[in-house]
Amino acid sequence: MIKQNSRGTLIVISAPSGSGKGSVIEGLLKNDSKNRWLSVSTTSRPIRENDIPGKTYNFVTKEEFEKKIEEGYFLEYTKYAGNYYGTPKEFIGDKLKAGIDVILEIEIEGANNIKKLVPEALFIFIMPPSIKEMAKRLRNRGTDSKEKILERFHTAYKEINEVTKYNYVVVNDILENAIAKVEAIITSEKCRVDRIEEVFLDTKEEEIHELLIDDKEFINEDINI
Repeated sequence: MIKQNSRGTLIVISAPSGSGKGSVIEGLLKNDSKNRWLSVSTTSRPIRENDIPGKTYNFVTKEEFEKKIEEGYFLEYTKYAGNYYGTPKEFIGDKLKAGIDVILEIEIEGANNIKKLVPEALFIFIMPPSIKEMAKRLRNRGTDSKEKILERFHTAYKEINEVTKYNYVVVNDILENAIAKVEAIITSEKCRVDRIEEVFLDTKEEEIHELLIDDKEFINEDINI
């Protein structure tokens, strides 16, 4: 009876450092039946021990990143904690047209840039359960110097104030619960009225409609649905 828009949804997920957004996104991608694709961002930041090039990020040098900017390679880009981060234009439009949901894991400033370009996108903010827990997660990474951790903490503290620019906020206290909440958000977005392309009646519905219009009496046995 209802034909929904077949175009995929652009899902923008951001979070302060230490919020665990990477783990949430990994959980969203585990179910292959959901027809989702993660657009891998490009960055000039150094590779960490647990990073997988081409999966965590596409890693390039600062000079290479700046060359890509000049070439118009990015949908959006920003500088965060002294490093460049950007979203490649490649494949995103084609995936959405094919009905595939595209997930962008990007920083807050990058998300603001996307909002100007694609205001109908779905914006989700992942929040740490507490400032104390966020600081603990940053320390436990073991990849940054004390100065870098402090810089990330101050930046993350400011970023939390950006939550009102997003459509939804999810607190990542228990990972499984956070993933389930984001799944529910995506499902509800696909049920929005403005995603409906057409409302149509099948044969039986049309038959009932005609009987009602003609003010005829009928009983349930008249029509088998």
